[in-house]
Amino acid sequence: MAQVRQEIREYAESFVIAVLLALFIILFVAQSFLVQGDSMEPSLHHGERLLVDKVTYRFRPPERGEIIVFSFPKDPRRKFIKRVIGVPGDTVEIRNRTLFINGIPIEEDYIRGPMYQPYGPVVVPEGTVWVLGDNRNNSEDSRFPDVGPVPLDLVVGRAVVVYWPLREAGLIAVPRVLADLE
Repeated sequence: MAQVRQEIREYAESFVIAVLLALFIILFVAQSFLVQGDSMEPSLHHGERLLVDKVTYRFRPPERGEIIVFSFPKDPRRKFIKRVIGVPGDTVEIRNRTLFINGIPIEEDYIRGPMYQPYGPVVVPEGTVWVLGDNRNNSEDSRFPDVGPVPLDLVVGRAVVVYWPLREAGLIAVPRVLADLE
């Protein structure tokens, strides 16, 4: 009988440790995220599952081209996923169906298609990032007042890998054209 109690106690301790470890990882290290909708196509698709890194932005701010998960400013329970286009001090503008960052036209081969509506120019405020979906004509992003420039304290983390479905599994790349922009 003492042997059975000892085994039950060991299982209970192991379970509690596993739950605490999982909570620690989810709160501070990494989290799963489900893509809902088509605002990030063709880069990410509805139903894909991603791993979101929650550590990197404790040491540095988001950079242009990274895909981030953030809390929707009007309802922080909702999470959005978008690409960082502008960082503090950048001037962002859309004209003639082309994105301009700091006056430089960006050749975006990673988006669904050219944008129909002009926007800006806007200067990205300190403490925020400016985000767009890759499906620009079907994305609620920083161009809309409900989102606007995203405060850094609403950023959950950086999308780093697609892990489901398996045929789509892989690292999430930053477009070279944005990574090389000074």
